[in-house]
Amino acid sequence: MQFSHLLAIIVVAANGIAAGIMLSTVIGIAPMMLALPYGRYVQTVQFLRPRFDPVMPIMNGCALVLDIALAVTIDNSTADVAYTVAAALLASVMAVSITKNVPVNRYVMSLDPQRQPDTWAQLDPRSRWRLWNLVRTAFALTAFATNVVAAVQLT
Repeated sequence: MQFSHLLAIIVVAANGIAAGIMLSTVIGIAPMMLALPYGRYVQTVQFLRPRFDPVMPIMNGCALVLDIALAVTIDNSTADVAYTVAAALLASVMAVSITKNVPVNRYVMSLDPQRQPDTWAQLDPRSRWRLWNLVRTAFALTAFATNVVAAVQLT
């Protein structure tokens, strides 16, 4: 097995794990969060964030770095383009995460689940967070499909 094939397997696995977690958030966790009352919502975010945060940046970052490495080192024009596209999509996932979702998560982490702010109806970030999570999940799933296509091109 060539080293590039091993990297292709790792990038598909890392991207697939991250995209799968994000998809589960879209179809299950985000709808549940919207249905929760304030205190339970804050408690749930405060419980889940420390568990998701180490995994997601590592998986997405690893896949991004490997996509870039594969794009610049392999000699297959079709796969080169696919890995470049996947890298751009994963960079978009990370950009949306950093600029849109992480600030919401930090805000919710700072809240006291026992004391709902008087302005919660105006400040409630759940719909906004769900929208941006859907956007980054679409990028991640498209990157995953692109990485699979690129890996097939190497065989």
